[in-house]
Amino acid sequence: MRYLTAGESHGKALVGILEGMPSHIKISLGKINEQLARRQQGYGRGGRMAIERDTAEILSGVRGGVTLGSPIALIINNRDYANWQEVMCPVSGDLSKKQLTAVRPGHADLSGCIKYGFDDARNVLERASARETAMRVAIGAICRQYLEQKGIEVTSRIISIGGVSGDTKIKTAIDKAKADGDTLGGICEVIIKGVPVGLGSHVHYDRKLDALMAMHLMSIQSVKAVEVGLGVESARLRGSQVHDEIVLGSSEYKRKSNNAGGIEGGMTNGEDIVVRVSFKPIPTLMKGLDTVDIKTGKAVKAAPERSDVCAVEAGAVVVENVAAFVIADALES
Repeated sequence: MRYLTAGESHGKALVGILEGMPSHIKISLGKINEQLARRQQGYGRGGRMAIERDTAEILSGVRGGVTLGSPIALIINNRDYANWQEVMCPVSGDLSKKQLTAVRPGHADLSGCIKYGFDDARNVLERASARETAMRVAIGAICRQYLEQKGIEVTSRIISIGGVSGDTKIKTAIDKAKADGDTLGGICEVIIKGVPVGLGSHVHYDRKLDALMAMHLMSIQSVKAVEVGLGVESARLRGSQVHDEIVLGSSEYKRKSNNAGGIEGGMTNGEDIVVRVSFKPIPTLMKGLDTVDIKTGKAVKAAPERSDVCAVEAGAVVVENVAAFVIADALES
């Protein structure tokens, strides 16, 4: 199973193709749009979320609410395109307008300009933007419906934001960061229940489930670390404190603990899959950081684009749905 996305942040639309979904799977467009709505929520989101009302349209691969086994094509129109058409139209867009040359630390701006030979980071940031994750959520929402029909549940929770936990402390920290023209990152945890034993492989490096999970989750914008089970903490403990002892239940093997996060030797072991994901603070700061203007070569402050103060709650929704794709793919491998 694989997917492909296309589209720019302020372009006409986001498009996606999901290939390899088996036939005869019931798909609800309403459930896809529920996940898209969840992605738009969260304390600390910016003005873009007041403009967009993300809804997906299925173009192919589904008939009468049932998958056909052929590629599933999706589109999500960008409402904000109406405000950017003069600049972002693929045919007649004015390249002289809305240029961004004060490249932002922490973004793809500078490296992308050097790699592709641009003198305007608009050509980079529009695709590098986390706006792309809306389509990943839509694709993952199809996959999680497939998982639900097999008794597999994907959920998540926020561990901390800005180094603090608890709703009140988190909101206070976000408010303070906003007042300071700053941003915050955080940690979320995804839990996947009902996964059968043996997904993934110990035989091939590129089929190890923890490796695949880490790769897909690390590809989400702003993600800087992925931990399975105890993760980094396991390096600080003795083996007797880390490895999950095995007991024989009434009809299956069980573990006394789940420090492995449900994955051993690249394969699921029957316990819940538990993965933690760390997001860096959003690199677009209203109080810009020091940088260099790539056209003038002068030292300047980074240009502020409209941005969130914190998107960790939305990021958790993206993580859930990307993880759903990984498990669905493993079921079909």
